[in-house]
Amino acid sequence: MERPATAKAAPDPRSAPFQIRGSVQTILSLRLIAPGDPELFPLLRDRIAHNPEFFRDAPVVLDLAPVADATPIDLEAFAGELRRLRLVPVGVQNAGPAWQAAARAAGLALLGPGGQPGGTGSTTRAEPPRGRPTAPPPRGAGLVITEPVRGGQQVSCPDGDLTVLAPVGHGAELVAAGHIHVYGPLRGRAFAGANGDERAMIFCDQLEAELLSIAGVYLVSEDVDPRLRGKRVRVWCEGERLSIGPVP
Repeated sequence: MERPATAKAAPDPRSAPFQIRGSVQTILSLRLIAPGDPELFPLLRDRIAHNPEFFRDAPVVLDLAPVADATPIDLEAFAGELRRLRLVPVGVQNAGPAWQAAARAAGLALLGPGGQPGGTGSTTRAEPPRGRPTAPPPRGAGLVITEPVRGGQQVSCPDGDLTVLAPVGHGAELVAAGHIHVYGPLRGRAFAGANGDERAMIFCDQLEAELLSIAGVYLVSEDVDPRLRGKRVRVWCEGERLSIGPVP
């Protein structure tokens, strides 16, 4: 006689050996305009040499929008060259079907669309997710930090403005839905308007940032006017680029 099956108790999520959570991370976008150009890697090596600490072990997504319909290159070999430069390729975006197949074969992730053509320099914008409202969300009360933000730390304010009353070190990250105010040196990375609010701004007493971003528009340190470095400035978004000027 068969024994009746017994119901198996659902596992307690608190005792699971892992958790899956969303996170906000900096991922560099490398737009491939001519991926077969023999000068690509020498030029990229020179670019990295200007700010090696910023690029070292940085995750990179390959933006294939300019070559989406072209014949794919050997992405496995290409990714290997990036790793030799201490970059970490994690996936591709804006890829056509052939590129997607090549990415899968190379062990790269397929990411959502982003980085629209037409940007200049190192300023890029991620495409807003389709189906979501473009109006900026309301802001909350904000967050005030009184201690220094050190390298490797991330401070996030998902509902309002973020104010830091102390220095922000190299490798640190500030993320805010609204404005970011730093009453001291800003040496890390600042992401204002993280939910798409183009009205957000970044203010700091001493500009030494590695990367600035407002509503998905990015600007890296080497493209900042040297005359503004170390100065008290504000950063704002003008269409597809960031502008930096003295605090009025």
